[in-house]
Amino acid sequence: MDANAIQRLLTVKFSTSLFLLTASTSALHAGVDFNHQIVPLLRKHCAECHTGDKLKGGFSMNDRAALLHGSENGPVVEPGKTEKSLLLDVVTTSDEDLRMPPKGAGLSPAEADLLKQWIAEGLPWESGFAFKAPAYEPPLKPRSVTLPPAVEGRENPVDRLIDAYFTQHKLHRPPRIDDSTFLRRAHLDLIGLLPTPEEVAAFTADITPDKRQRLVRNLLARDVDYAEHWLTFWNDLLRNDYGGTGFITGGRKQISKWLYESLVNNKPFDQFTRELIAPPTDDSRGFIDGIKWRGTVSAGQTVEIQFAQSLGQSFLGINLKCASCHDSFIDRWKLDEAYGLAAIYAESPLEIHRCDKPVGRTATASWLFPELGQVDPKAPRPERLTQLAALMTHPENGRVTRTIANRLWHRLMGHGIVHPLDSMQSEPWNSDLLDFLASDLQKNGYNLKHTLERIATSDLYQTRAEVVAENTGDYLFKGPRARRLTAEQFIDAVWQLTSTAPTKMDAPVFRGKLDPKASDIPLTGQWIWGASAADGKAPPSDETLLFRTTWTLDDSPASGAAILTCDNECTLYINGRKIIESSDWTQLLAVPLHDKLQKGANQIVVLAKNAGKGPNPAGLYFQAHAKLANNTVATLNSDTTWQFSPSPPAGKEGRLGALPKNFAPVTPVKVLAAWNKALQQQGPSLLSQGAASGSRIVRAALIKSDFLMRSLGRPNRDQIVSMRPNEVTTLEALDLSNGQTLTSALDQGATNLLKRPWSSSTDLIHTLYLATLSRPPNTTELNAALELLTDKPSAPPTADLLWALLMQPEFQFVR
Repeated sequence: MDANAIQRLLTVKFSTSLFLLTASTSALHAGVDFNHQIVPLLRKHCAECHTGDKLKGGFSMNDRAALLHGSENGPVVEPGKTEKSLLLDVVTTSDEDLRMPPKGAGLSPAEADLLKQWIAEGLPWESGFAFKAPAYEPPLKPRSVTLPPAVEGRENPVDRLIDAYFTQHKLHRPPRIDDSTFLRRAHLDLIGLLPTPEEVAAFTADITPDKRQRLVRNLLARDVDYAEHWLTFWNDLLRNDYGGTGFITGGRKQISKWLYESLVNNKPFDQFTRELIAPPTDDSRGFIDGIKWRGTVSAGQTVEIQFAQSLGQSFLGINLKCASCHDSFIDRWKLDEAYGLAAIYAESPLEIHRCDKPVGRTATASWLFPELGQVDPKAPRPERLTQLAALMTHPENGRVTRTIANRLWHRLMGHGIVHPLDSMQSEPWNSDLLDFLASDLQKNGYNLKHTLERIATSDLYQTRAEVVAENTGDYLFKGPRARRLTAEQFIDAVWQLTSTAPTKMDAPVFRGKLDPKASDIPLTGQWIWGASAADGKAPPSDETLLFRTTWTLDDSPASGAAILTCDNECTLYINGRKIIESSDWTQLLAVPLHDKLQKGANQIVVLAKNAGKGPNPAGLYFQAHAKLANNTVATLNSDTTWQFSPSPPAGKEGRLGALPKNFAPVTPVKVLAAWNKALQQQGPSLLSQGAASGSRIVRAALIKSDFLMRSLGRPNRDQIVSMRPNEVTTLEALDLSNGQTLTSALDQGATNLLKRPWSSSTDLIHTLYLATLSRPPNTTELNAALELLTDKPSAPPTADLLWALLMQPEFQFVR
């Protein structure tokens, strides 16, 4: 490789690292707490004369806009400028005739330092907060919107509303983006994956006028890719993950299986919401159960209060955290209202606490918007939850549909119609647009894909994106905003480019979509029971038996599935850990195995129970298939090699106790027609889905967060996250510059790439540009890359070229 090319590459690396580090310096300093430090300070010293309707000297601090407007004599303070701040001067001067406030001792040195730090940090202000509450109250019920006339043939309702908005504000529509930019944007937004070079070539060669609309529909129809991309959004919003706080101690449950199946089958959002609030099975109840922290916790960390906060934030876009401690000074929510919502979940009387101290009152279970109806506080908890779920999805509840429509708009456009997203008490910048999208979602069966298609097929979505810093002042919508790739999108892209995706995932799900007609895998197991079923006898009712076998695997499992059922009840344990249980033998249990088995011996134990009144038939069926890392397939069936014991051990916290020693061979039992019917109808398709799961590239949304993903902004999900930070951190800058995880992937990726038969270095370079940026290189880029790779590319310069492409803003942003 040419020495000059090496020097230029090193210069690029140094410059990129310097840029990233510079951009991240703000993350090194802890910010002031506006709600708990600045608001009390201003209330104490300034509110009497300069908030609400009081404008002494023509100066108001009632909200941020008023503060920045200044007094009748001009600006009083500017964000980030402490040297020439009249506000700081008048509160720190020793001249008593000029000092503010004119009464009392004035600000202490610590308070003055805090005020100075707040100014230096840009005067951060809680969105929607004002010392005197604004008159705006969001409407509760849905509102029909009369669409303005179409302009220049743009019939999409989004375009008709935005064209009117642009006209009203004397703004110009952004220019239309080219095909390759649109292709990349739509792919990343809707399924989270880069388009392949072949997809780029096919799309840019297509001359049909409706190809962009067809692309959007085709992407949304890729059910598995769609589901595995939007898992990131919903895992953040429902604080679901595959490991971390609470899981080891049993104080937290995943909803991963339910969530994956809901997304891959595009479950209507109203049903989706109801199943989270009033879970029909244990698969979806982890959301409302929150995290049971070990030891003594504050009143604001109980699972009941978590329930109220989570529902308020995730589904209504409102902040009940302040109101869970005291009457909120950010918006209108009161302590009793937050506790009333929490009491719907509570299993026993819930005492109200203010700032962690009991106030001597008990909460009454109640819903925040009684105009739509109310829960019965005397009803049992399951019934209260069902009533709440119905109220949350009531046809006249426009709050929930506005909140999710706003979140989807933000994901595709980069800025909410109400922003931040969890400030739905604030006024939207376009009420008609928000109300239309919310009503349109409801009218179309709460189909989230419909709303995404409505936005993504608009002419507006096809216009150039701005790259702008977040504006905390008055907002004018000027078009889409460029958005940084999420950690998962970045990692998926690296794995796509380098063929270095892991072979095993952590999410306990069956990937893909269940095909009821699939029958690739035959049913080969036997129905078994204990000695009581010998000679065709009917086992006694309430007999409980323990079944066991050992499954030895030659390598680690990459994918796999097990099915089991038992007339009447069963609980499956693998390697001592409780996996799943059921009391309905007509519905087969299906269990992903990739995250539950290990190389070597695996202990499979089933606790089974007969029911009924008097002796009656009983039987257990089990069958498992696992694809191993060495590409072999291992199988396990219930058969006469299994053993049983009539002495089940005691266990705790989902673990199986010490096994008894009195095991004996099992007895094959006669198969009932009803058993066989349920097994034949469900078993083959479930096993086939599990087998097919391992044929897909693993996505980042399906694995536990690692060091690189955390540095790229993936949260630990102890808390709900609706908007990830958009700033570059110091840790991210270092990891992207020389982190071992990325470096290893690029090194291996370069080796993998060079195994392919390239006609020339130019061929390789063209493919890399198409794969990363969805466009060919320009002349300057091609010449620089050719100088780097030479006529005979080797792995190190190829890895360097990959790194340089990944560091381009054009790559790191959805533009």
